[in-house]
Parts: sequence; C-alpha cells; structure tokens
Amino acid sequence: MGIFTSCCKPQAADVLTPDADTRRRQLVEAAEKRRQEEASRGVKDPEKVKRMQQRSEEMERREAELAKEGGSNLKWTTG
Repeated sequence: MGIFTSCCKPQAADVLTPDADTRRRQLVEAAEKRRQEEASRGVKDPEKVKRMQQRSEEMERREAELAKEGGSNLKWTTG
C-alpha cells in the first residue's frame, strides 16, 4: 500500500516554493482582495455607495465653508 501512494505524492524536491519577493507580493495581493471584498460585503452597487459618500463629503465641506463665512442667509419662517 505504501508503494502505491508514494508514487502519487510529489516529492519534496518536486514542490516549487516561490521566492520571498514573489510570496510577499502574493500575500499583499490576497490582503488587498480581502479588503475589497470586506468593503463591498452586503452592498449591491459599490459605485453608488462611493458617489453617495463623495456627495456627503462635499455637502459637509460646503456647510463648513458657510459656517466659516458667517452662516447661510436662509431663514425658516412659520406662519
């Protein structure tokens, strides 16, 4: 039995391991892929989410500029 399975397994000399630089690059690519998958988990349209975030950041920036200049000139009236 041992003879039959020994021919199917690769020998230690036959297995090629990538050098350190290649292995490091593969690990970085895998980590980036995991990060992207985690960021888009549960999101149907990631581009829409990015647009909404950019729009929100733009509105916050405009509000900060208005507050810096003395506030907006719009007033609420009830009546």
